[in-house]
Amino acid sequence: MRHLRAAVFAALCLFQSVLAAAAQDITLTAPDGAVEISGTLLGFDGEFYRIDTIYGVLTVDGTGVNCEGPACPSLTNYVAEVVMSGASSMADVLMPALVEAFALRNGYSILRDASNDNLVLYELNNQQSGDTIARFAINATTTDEGFADLIANEADIAMALREIRDPEAARAEESGLGDLRHDNRSRVLALSALIPVTEISNPVTSLSALQLAQVFAGKIQNWKELGGADAPISLHLPARGSGLLQAIEDELMGPANLKFSSKVLYYPHLTDLVRSVQFDPFALGISAFERTGSTLPMKLSGGCGHEISATRRGIKTEDYPLSAPMYLYIPALRQPKVVRDFLRYVQSDAAQVVIRRAGYVDQDSEEIPMAAQGERLVNAIGQAGDAVSIEDVQKMVTELSPMRRLTTTFRFTTGVSELDAHSLSNVDLLAQRVERGEFDGQTLTFVGFSDGSGGASANLQVSLRRANKVLEAVKAALETADLNQVTLSSTGYGEALPVACDDTAWGRRVNRRVEVWVR
Repeated sequence: MRHLRAAVFAALCLFQSVLAAAAQDITLTAPDGAVEISGTLLGFDGEFYRIDTIYGVLTVDGTGVNCEGPACPSLTNYVAEVVMSGASSMADVLMPALVEAFALRNGYSILRDASNDNLVLYELNNQQSGDTIARFAINATTTDEGFADLIANEADIAMALREIRDPEAARAEESGLGDLRHDNRSRVLALSALIPVTEISNPVTSLSALQLAQVFAGKIQNWKELGGADAPISLHLPARGSGLLQAIEDELMGPANLKFSSKVLYYPHLTDLVRSVQFDPFALGISAFERTGSTLPMKLSGGCGHEISATRRGIKTEDYPLSAPMYLYIPALRQPKVVRDFLRYVQSDAAQVVIRRAGYVDQDSEEIPMAAQGERLVNAIGQAGDAVSIEDVQKMVTELSPMRRLTTTFRFTTGVSELDAHSLSNVDLLAQRVERGEFDGQTLTFVGFSDGSGGASANLQVSLRRANKVLEAVKAALETADLNQVTLSSTGYGEALPVACDDTAWGRRVNRRVEVWVR
């Protein structure tokens, strides 16, 4: 969106001042006049200037220089201003709820204006003095537009329903935003999932991932082919260019090497998609976990007998395979203090309560005792055979029974080499819990699992290497933890505890994981 930053606060008369005039020249001079730097002001965070000069982009401490030029901000009455742009499914409800809760928690009064389409503006004020502390703008567009605004310096934070693409990351780095694929440049705000939905009286209640992909590719066109009525299937998906649709392409269609049918109907708002499915007995749609309305959420099935429902716990553990984490991407630029405080807040325990109340899946880690994992154990026993014997399963159950599984799970992008973006965020969250002393006096065991595509001995070694990889990543993220107070260990069980069928790419990916167990 062109000129978003310059226009976003000027759009409404509620807010009297606008962002510091962008793309204007300033001159920074040392008090003794010995050093002078001229350039284009790119930003000011209340403490440091960021300017584009003939020497490149420089960050300069505002307390050591004098500023001259029309774009020079006030050092005494500084107002932090931040633009967040991207996925509308995050911008419509979740981000406003978090901004309002953050303001309330910090004792700020709030002025809110949502009179502009797709744009919500907040002004946070000191209740005693009435001084404006910060202005937050939440721009509801798409994941693509969010990244484009960030790269064009029209936004400070991008809201995304997918990981950043390589071309976007390259452009961001060229623009001086740093490597947005780095582990501290993105964080998972909340969790969601891709849910196939149909009309509530439909007799077809489950589909395999491959069947689902074939339906939306037009390879399966009649409900009769799926065990339902003799009627054509009408297809409903989120809007083109939306992060949710791109997640469907990545998670569902890509592994099956299929493209969407020309008969698909696309919806800019998930409420409209759900409403269309709700009143069409022959409809099939894909929505988000928090937007299923009065439809029938369908289970995902596999040829080996697994059926997986999208429950909150299943989404947290990522046992449900079609997950859709909600990301915030923050460039490698210094943010104003109030924005840094907000970014810390959104990962706090208090924020998890807000996320749950807003209808999304939070990241507050839960403990699952072995007794509550009967379905997983039944699947493990049912698939025991030559590669994994019933004795292997018994050994695993005996060793894990005294422990409780955390809902925090780790997965890798390629083989055993790199953790995916969601897992990198989980590393930080788990490290924070360790540093707060939540596991003092306990043992955290990182338990690796593999798919069944290799030999049993090789899979056992791969699962152990994965577990060690995560353990080392968590240890590296610890800054103040006393490791004499908590024991960190690792083990691996190969393919002994599958959570999905190995007969599909997505099933094998779900089975390749590292879990965390506590005792």
